[in-house]
Amino acid sequence: MKVCIVGLGAIGGLLAGWMGTRLPAGTVTLSALARGATLTAVRENGLVLETADGEQRVAVRASADATELGVQDLVILAVKGPALSAVVPAVRQLMGPQTQLLTAMNGVPWWFFDGLPGACHGLSLHSVDPGGTARAHIPSAQVLGGVVHLSASSPAPGRVRHVNGNNFIIGRAVGEPDTALQQVATLLQGAGLAVTVSDRIQREVWFKLWGNMTMNPVSALTGAPCDRILDDPLVRGFCSAVMLEAQHIGSAFGIPIEQDPEARHAVTRKLGSFKTSMLQDLLAGRPLEIDALVGAVREVGQHLGQSTPSIDALLGLVRLMAAERGLYVVAATGR
Repeated sequence: MKVCIVGLGAIGGLLAGWMGTRLPAGTVTLSALARGATLTAVRENGLVLETADGEQRVAVRASADATELGVQDLVILAVKGPALSAVVPAVRQLMGPQTQLLTAMNGVPWWFFDGLPGACHGLSLHSVDPGGTARAHIPSAQVLGGVVHLSASSPAPGRVRHVNGNNFIIGRAVGEPDTALQQVATLLQGAGLAVTVSDRIQREVWFKLWGNMTMNPVSALTGAPCDRILDDPLVRGFCSAVMLEAQHIGSAFGIPIEQDPEARHAVTRKLGSFKTSMLQDLLAGRPLEIDALVGAVREVGQHLGQSTPSIDALLGLVRLMAAERGLYVVAATGR
């Protein structure tokens, strides 16, 4: 199987590293669409996978030119939301009629409502896909949604380190599970991932977002790790208010969440003190993934005619903070 990773950061790099070292020889032909320091590092040294036993160098054919890599059987899209529009034309060049595109991204994806019946069926989200670039280039029928429940880091370009977890939920963006989906699941299982196949991947996407949409931006605003956030009753209460609004929105478009915010906080609190990915991006001076986590939820609420004062406050504060640091550009039509 020809597999190309788009986005050799922490998650994309780990998936490439595990496929390159754990699958039997000849199972995949592994490539990566990369640029800048990452491209240089991988070309010179291979992808470096840090493990408890030392370092492993993974042979990955890396290029900044999608046409050089050619049409793939599987493309894994693991970029951050702000980079999506820029990479989509290149991703399209990697795809043929039978190519499967697996998204391993945070937040609400552009395809979220294409296969979801109800009040938002087919809704196009400007906040995550300005101008409809992804929708125009990538057929939703070829998309597999992925929800990653693991953590990894990329301490340097072309270098990746597994932190914990190995769970990956995948499902078709549109339609029922099929043979192509199962083939991808089997491949990922062979690479050491605990894969669950979902018959409605939007449920898992929304449930993960429900926790991330508060912890990530609040940590970026305050600089505090998650335990400090949840141990402050006023901040915890604000997070709960945001989550309740999102819960009402989900129920309105067909994905209710039965858990209450306090129960979710308890689960997060057990993880101890850690910095969210958005706080890590802020500290590293990287663009913040605000729209897919918060802006999209507000946009859906507006479509449904729901009031979202707490979500509005969170979005306004975090995007202003990020914009002042040059880490966020407000879309021309954004409000």
